[in-house]
Amino acid sequence: MFNLLNGYYDKRSDFWKRYWELAVSPDEFVITSKPEEAKLWIERKQRTPDLTDGQIKRLTGYDRTLNVLVYAGAWCGDCSRQVPMLEKMAVAAGEKVTIRIIERETSKELQDELRILGALRVPMVVFLTEDFWEVGRFGERLLSLYRSKAAREIGKGVDHGVLSPNAIKREISEWLDIFERMLLMVRLSPPLRKRYSD
Repeated sequence: MFNLLNGYYDKRSDFWKRYWELAVSPDEFVITSKPEEAKLWIERKQRTPDLTDGQIKRLTGYDRTLNVLVYAGAWCGDCSRQVPMLEKMAVAAGEKVTIRIIERETSKELQDELRILGALRVPMVVFLTEDFWEVGRFGERLLSLYRSKAAREIGKGVDHGVLSPNAIKREISEWLDIFERMLLMVRLSPPLRKRYSD
């Protein structure tokens, strides 16, 4: 059943709420992974740079709940590199922003919902309101990674690699734009503004 509020509704809110409840914290996700996958994840997390003061400022002051559901695999290099970035953004955004991870193999239904180009690609991130209305989704590889891949595979552009400090900074910057956009969308949502009289 979906909520109807002055013409606003999301008929899939129960779907997203169900998968949110099956998801776990990033720490629990890593702890329950295979030891070799957990080790790589922890190593990549330790190499994730801290956000700058300017980046943190972009993520604070929204005072809205934002549920960040990450569809991932512990074996996935893109996941172990990108999810720690998202964790830092969620922490910077404040206590009303929560990140949880759901394993890719959890559900065929969820796999089919989040396919890209027909494939099961991870990470996929679904941003949800406090009512589990979908704000947006994004994921798999970011533009900077596709540019490097295009340089290697079709000779278009420059290959900046994946793990260089500059490549990591570009990825953080791209995710920061997405994260800030989702925070702004939730903060400016007419039903939520009406609910909170702001």
